[in-house]
Amino acid sequence: MSLVYEETATMIAAGELQSFVPFGREHCRNHPNAFNLQLRELQPASELWASDGAAGLVGSLQEVSLQEREREFWQLRKGCKGVKEEDVEFEEELYAAGNVVVWSQGSRAQASSVYKAFTVDSPVQQALWCNFAAPHKKNDGTVSFLELTVCIVQSSCVNVHTMTGKDFISPLPFQVSNVWATKFGLLMERKNTGLSSYSTPYREPLPTVFSMLHPLDEIAPVVCKPAGLFEGSRVQYVSDSAMKIVFTCCQPSIVVSYDTVQGIHSVWTLRKVTHDERSTVLRCPAEPVGTPLGLMASGFLTSHLRNVSRHDSPVEQPNQVISRRSRIVSSSPGTHSRVHSPSISNMAALSRAHSPGMAAPSFSGVARFNTSLHSSSPRGHHGLLASPNSTINETVLVPEMEPIIPDLCMEQLWTSLFTIYREMSSQASKVFLTSDLCENHYLCFLVESHQQLRCVKFIESNDTSQLIFPSVTTIPAKDAEPLQSIDAMLVLEACGSLVLYTGITRVSKVFVPGLLSPSFSLTNHLPHRSTPVETVSTPANAGSRHLQRLDEDAMPSPVTGLRGPNIKHHDASFLEDYTFQPATPYINALRDPVCNRVTLELSIGTMLRISIPEIVLVKWYNIYNAPGGPSAHTEWSLFVTCFMTLMGYNTERLTWTRNLHFEMPLSPVIAAKKARPSDGGSDEVCYLSVSCCDVLDPSLKLDSSAPLFPHIPALFYVLHLLYQELQLDELQRARASSLVCLLQQLARDLQLEEYVDLYWRDYPSIISGFTESCLIDQGKAYLIRPSFLRPEPPCVFSWLSSCLRGEESPPFPYLPGICQRTRLLVVSYALYVIGDENATSTDVSKYLAKLSAGLLRSKDTASKAEYSLFLKNCAFFTGLGFTLKDLESVPFGVALPIREAIYRCREQPCSDWSEEVCLLIGRQDLTKQAHKMTLAKSLSLEPPATTEPDEEEDGMSDIVQEVTGLIWSQDLRVQEVRRLLQSSRPVRVSVVQLPEVSDHEYIEEKENKLLQLCQRTMALPVGRGLFTLFSYHPVPTEPLPVPKLNLTGRALPRNTVVDLNSGNIDVPPNMTSWPSFHNGVAAGLKIAPASQVDSAWIAYNKPKSPELANEYAGFLMALGLNGHLTKLATLNIHDYLTKGHEMTSIGLLLGVSSAKLGTMDMSITRLLGIHIPALLPPTSTELDVPHNVQVAAVIGIGLVYQGTGHRHNAEVLLSEIGRPPGPEMEYCTDRESYSLAAGLALGMVCLGHGSNLIGMTDLNVPEQLYQYMVGGHRRAQAGANRERHKSPSYQIKEGDTINVDVTCPGATLALAMIYLKTNNRSIADWLKPPDTLFLLDFIKPEFLLLRTLARCIIMWDEILPNTIWVKSNIPQIMRGTFDPSEDINMETMAQAQDYITAGACLALGLRFAGSANSDAFDCLYSLARTHMTIMSFAGTAAHTFYNLQTCLSMILLAMSMVMSGTGNLKVLQLCRFFHKRTGGEMNYGFHMAHHMALGLLFLGGGRYTLSTSNSAIAALLCALYPHFPAHSTDNRYHLQALRHLAVLAAEPRLLVPVDVDSLKPCYALLEVTYKETKWYDETTVELMAPTLLPELQLLKRVKVKGPRYWELSVDLSKETQHLKSILSRDGVLYVKLRAGQLPYKDDPQGWKSLVATTVNHRSSGVKAFKPEAISTFTSEPALVSFAELFCKTSEGMKHREDTLVLFSAMLYECVTQECPEMLPTYIAIEQAVSALRRGDLLQTFPLWQLRLVVELWDSRMQRGPANRRDTLLTSEFLPVMKNAVDATLDSWLKGEERLHVQNFSLIGSIVLFWGFLDKDTFCSFSSEAIFRLRNQSKSIREEPL
Repeated sequence: MSLVYEETATMIAAGELQSFVPFGREHCRNHPNAFNLQLRELQPASELWASDGAAGLVGSLQEVSLQEREREFWQLRKGCKGVKEEDVEFEEELYAAGNVVVWSQGSRAQASSVYKAFTVDSPVQQALWCNFAAPHKKNDGTVSFLELTVCIVQSSCVNVHTMTGKDFISPLPFQVSNVWATKFGLLMERKNTGLSSYSTPYREPLPTVFSMLHPLDEIAPVVCKPAGLFEGSRVQYVSDSAMKIVFTCCQPSIVVSYDTVQGIHSVWTLRKVTHDERSTVLRCPAEPVGTPLGLMASGFLTSHLRNVSRHDSPVEQPNQVISRRSRIVSSSPGTHSRVHSPSISNMAALSRAHSPGMAAPSFSGVARFNTSLHSSSPRGHHGLLASPNSTINETVLVPEMEPIIPDLCMEQLWTSLFTIYREMSSQASKVFLTSDLCENHYLCFLVESHQQLRCVKFIESNDTSQLIFPSVTTIPAKDAEPLQSIDAMLVLEACGSLVLYTGITRVSKVFVPGLLSPSFSLTNHLPHRSTPVETVSTPANAGSRHLQRLDEDAMPSPVTGLRGPNIKHHDASFLEDYTFQPATPYINALRDPVCNRVTLELSIGTMLRISIPEIVLVKWYNIYNAPGGPSAHTEWSLFVTCFMTLMGYNTERLTWTRNLHFEMPLSPVIAAKKARPSDGGSDEVCYLSVSCCDVLDPSLKLDSSAPLFPHIPALFYVLHLLYQELQLDELQRARASSLVCLLQQLARDLQLEEYVDLYWRDYPSIISGFTESCLIDQGKAYLIRPSFLRPEPPCVFSWLSSCLRGEESPPFPYLPGICQRTRLLVVSYALYVIGDENATSTDVSKYLAKLSAGLLRSKDTASKAEYSLFLKNCAFFTGLGFTLKDLESVPFGVALPIREAIYRCREQPCSDWSEEVCLLIGRQDLTKQAHKMTLAKSLSLEPPATTEPDEEEDGMSDIVQEVTGLIWSQDLRVQEVRRLLQSSRPVRVSVVQLPEVSDHEYIEEKENKLLQLCQRTMALPVGRGLFTLFSYHPVPTEPLPVPKLNLTGRALPRNTVVDLNSGNIDVPPNMTSWPSFHNGVAAGLKIAPASQVDSAWIAYNKPKSPELANEYAGFLMALGLNGHLTKLATLNIHDYLTKGHEMTSIGLLLGVSSAKLGTMDMSITRLLGIHIPALLPPTSTELDVPHNVQVAAVIGIGLVYQGTGHRHNAEVLLSEIGRPPGPEMEYCTDRESYSLAAGLALGMVCLGHGSNLIGMTDLNVPEQLYQYMVGGHRRAQAGANRERHKSPSYQIKEGDTINVDVTCPGATLALAMIYLKTNNRSIADWLKPPDTLFLLDFIKPEFLLLRTLARCIIMWDEILPNTIWVKSNIPQIMRGTFDPSEDINMETMAQAQDYITAGACLALGLRFAGSANSDAFDCLYSLARTHMTIMSFAGTAAHTFYNLQTCLSMILLAMSMVMSGTGNLKVLQLCRFFHKRTGGEMNYGFHMAHHMALGLLFLGGGRYTLSTSNSAIAALLCALYPHFPAHSTDNRYHLQALRHLAVLAAEPRLLVPVDVDSLKPCYALLEVTYKETKWYDETTVELMAPTLLPELQLLKRVKVKGPRYWELSVDLSKETQHLKSILSRDGVLYVKLRAGQLPYKDDPQGWKSLVATTVNHRSSGVKAFKPEAISTFTSEPALVSFAELFCKTSEGMKHREDTLVLFSAMLYECVTQECPEMLPTYIAIEQAVSALRRGDLLQTFPLWQLRLVVELWDSRMQRGPANRRDTLLTSEFLPVMKNAVDATLDSWLKGEERLHVQNFSLIGSIVLFWGFLDKDTFCSFSSEAIFRLRNQSKSIREEPL
């Protein structure tokens, strides 16, 4: 049993055992173009051996071809894809099989995935990663950057694929045997084809190694510079065919080669070739006969590379081959030449026995290279041409061939000495670099044939390109791999054991769970057979690029060609002597090391991936990583024993360390063991179980030769700081009691009395049992006492306590990365308690002393200067990732000031604080706000499904009724609006049949009545679109529901259907075209901008029946207005436009223009330009574009170029306002609408620019527009339009004067928009109404309205919300009384007065749009009532009905603009009044105006209102142009589609408070502060939300006001973007109800809240408080559960009434103060005091916390009673607890003679401890008693019990 234990205890356990299969293999099987491997499924090798023996194995091998075995290969590396290595650890795999290469990535946390996959034309020979240096031009010169690539080698070319997506194909001029990645690029080895290796006296051997520095560079030969003293050591091409490269490395840049003839390895440094070396190689050396051989050689090489096909080697004739003997004779005397003969001559054998430094250069290919190049010729320099025995290929002699310049040079550094086993190949099958923990570096060669790992140590010299190789060490090994990240390597021994080495030092064996080492050992069987037998696994195992194949001629057996990583040489007797058990797999080979992970290839063909844990300390590592792993207590005891042993303690002699192991059940395996002597120093294993020896040596001394002995003081101090750190974590504090035993021992031995005293005070019951000390006399000289070890111990609680008392303290020491909590709390106290604002930045050194070099980690949050201290504190915490969960583990006394800071932050936070800060301060409302949810998502609200089917079809069921129910909770106005605006149900036709009316006449009368009602029905959709604006989120799988436009009626009393299609009356043709268009727009405007809409869904909604095409056209326009039309594919737009459907073109052009508002998008410009003849070149083909489509395109230009001041478009539009009719029959109808559109578009292009029209001074825009307004001689057309208007119109004769009736409206509004809000008086005076009656006759009343409107919005700041200002716009001649004798047309005067008033009211509406300004509303309402009164009189001849109705409609629209979104009841009543008037002159246009007013009043269901930005005013001028259509097909003066542009002026300003707990909308009180303006001072108003906010640029601050909800302030003086984002997401503002409060809906007056009930009871709040009602006032689960479990009277709690009262008082305080997190603090204080009363305290930690709490209270009280509200503990609870502690101490001190001696140490410690705090208590006792108490406690502390 002990033997087994000994074997396993010397091991360490490998971690994370995983089965490994290359990811690329599975991917290739499913790859569509993959070469199907179809590998024969071999039986496991063990089964073959067991059944058929060696014969079965060899037979199976013969069936598997070499190509089949080599078909797949892979390599792994550490991930390096542009991420920081410490952040993401992943592995990358490059797998090749057949024609496919798969690059995949994966990690332990994430499954592997394909990063890139490549398929090439021919089978992949090799795939590898390589970095090329690519030049990059910059301003300061050319610099190179690394280009990361994958290189795929095929037989004819190399494919190079970069990470950035570039692909290169480099053709190969010869066959390549191997390709290697280096620091500079690729190295290629030319395949040795046999004939080419023989050289003649006339030809130099061809180079064998070539380089490619970049895929675009030429392949160049590599030169070498051998080491040595001979003449042959000069620079020459690498042309030795016996030299094979076995390893390359980038850092350091080296190449390892193997000479297959001599059997030696050489190490070369790879560098760029120097200029001298390049010249030496290319230049001809001095020859006796002057033959230009250098030129010949380079020319021949060039021709070979450039002209010879890759499959052909240079053809040699038989007579060219000279005998080997003659070669030796002809060589120069000073050089030796290698003979290519199967039998090696004695001379050569002798020569190879020389030292490597001398022999290697002479026997390299250099000598042969020189011999063949420079052999003497009897024929002089003509010998090359005329030798009778040879014919040389003519390409050799081409003189103009440019030589290829070499790029890289290999300089020899070292050559191996291992040549003892000449009969066997000693080529390294694996070469790698490794390092040890001491940073020594080794180059390791694994020679499988000898089962040796040769480790060559190397050192970098001062010249970084040179390496020094001082020593070689041999380790017996069957296989090995480096583990770079832990500075170690894993070695597979011949016996099958895994051993961990660091450098050449053996650490330990590695135990792999589930695998047993074979019970046999092969160490005695040295391989000596010439034909080795290999063990073969499944074909899944493959070679890697490190493993080179032996030459065919060196291996007589064909089987030896299968040298994969899993194919090993064994002794011949291996198969004869041992039988194999198939059930016990063993490790065959190692491969693919990455960091600390490596793959094990098993004998059964499977692979395992393991990771090796990091080595920290060898002894501890061996103990801790023993198989099975230790328990928590065992781990601690092992650590203490190991640690103290390393410091020189004899742990068997110390009582407490001897007893450490017996606190757990003893195992029979654990026996007393000493550290056995290691064999050769490689097994440094420490058995630390100690014997139970009771004999103590009186002189306990430390061994000063122990490795850690000199560092005991520093280690003690570090552990002390760790102890202080553990004290600050409730979860870790139990470990501090274990650590204090170790600390007290070290403190005693270092004679640090103050430290011992500190530990005694902290843990008196533990420390009193320790009395042993150890002597450090003889070793004191060796101790290193660090400067930071001070005699007074640093105590974090004392430091925090002095902070609270306001005393100066030295900086507290801390260890970066270890004492993070110490640092956090010390800095936060400095910040919050001391009040140093720079504690987190510049003043850190005042409070913290760091014990390591380097600066503080700059993760601290840089607080803004205006933040208060408590916010800085919270920001500092969150910057370090500290959360509320972490705060719960901070001791309650330490945490109290931090909780205060958090509580203060919670009271008045800002809305723009980070989510982390909001989480820390416990504001769930702000945290939820950061998630950016819309109302529909956050509430999960579905529109209520109504039972009546007819209600579902009206298109208005998507208004969120939970919100509208809060806004208008007192009435049903929303339902009334739905009733007024619905058009899907038949109207009621009420016509009484008089006796004299026949039935036929009666039917006609009903149908005429229905026709009147239909005028109203057809006008409804425009208003409905505004009412339901952005209220619906469509389902992508369903079409948009479009309500019907029902034009039928029902006649009472029989409810018979009345239809217009009966043919009894004449119905206008195409009457429903435009109403259907408006209906489609209304349906589309429901879609919210945040909805998921794509091109497919838009096309999916296209109706099949052509009757609905107009509706779909409107739907397209609506999608543009809400921004979704940009998602429509260009192909679909083209498809719609080519159909030639007029409505579709109008809707599409206006839609895309609205979606691209102000963007100057060129593609949309081209789209619009096709439809505007003026924008086309004069020679272009005339397109037949409908007039209305041209109008829409012109407006589209204005929208796309809004506010840009685009010169060309402005010029064209200016001329288009006055476009004359013609040529011929064109442009003769509806000219007014085109001119108006051009004017509006010009106004939009130059919107608000005023006189700053840059680059347009030559156009004289204002003067030209004025001429269009007042008339005059027409200017000549300029440019392209001159030709177009050369032929006059055949229908209209206008002459040379401007037709003002056509041009005036557009010019007036263009002038108004260009000078909008500029207050330009000179331009405004142009627009004054005439001041003489004569001039008045020359102006149409409509133009007076437009001029007044234009003049007022130019003088924007002069608009005042009162009747006096409105009347001031009427000229003096129209006011007052008129002399009857004068011939005055009263109708003209009345008309002018009405229209001027209407214009002024419309300007007033625009000025105060969306403001709900009460003065403006009162002014407009009184004017409306006045006009209605005038209209009600019968004798209003002067004021015609049409004029009054126009004026009233404008006033109603103005009122709706002012009260937009508010749903004002008075305006609603007016709208309903006009809705009912259908007879007389109430035409389609008036109904449209009235229902637009209704839609604006309830814009977006109360969620939207109007803006007064320049863009919004322009949109409203287009939409509310005061000439409404006379009938449904009227587009003469204004295109009806423009009415919907009012949507562009809408903006969301509804703020909806949503309770964060219930997720329901609720009422909340807002405090809105207006900025100061020239009209009013800074003003604060209170609004009850949900409410519409004023325009944000007018506001300074919006604040959620208490006391019902937690306060929240949004400061708009800095930026408005945060509030804008809230409003755009349905205005959802999360609010959190305070505990003890009820919502406004449940408690409007606030009489039911918790505080109010206590006042009503006229008693203390605690007594009136009923814990069972707690759930009504708080949703905090902790408080509700506490009330349920601890505050209700139950059977078990009846006798503890006082406890129930106390708990109820705690609960009441937590609820009323809104600090549920304080409940654990209250309970902890009460428990500490109770334990003190009972005398149960075993440590003083709770009293430390009490002391900190009391000191915080005292510091608040010293500032004055006003500061009591700053602290969380506001009740009388704390003074009561403090008095209880004082009383307990009093009783102890007075009755000290009765104290038991065992308790005295604890009580003494507590009293001494508490004495620091309460000096008054101590003063009440005599000094003798105190002195006696101190002395007694000291003696007890020093004496053993």
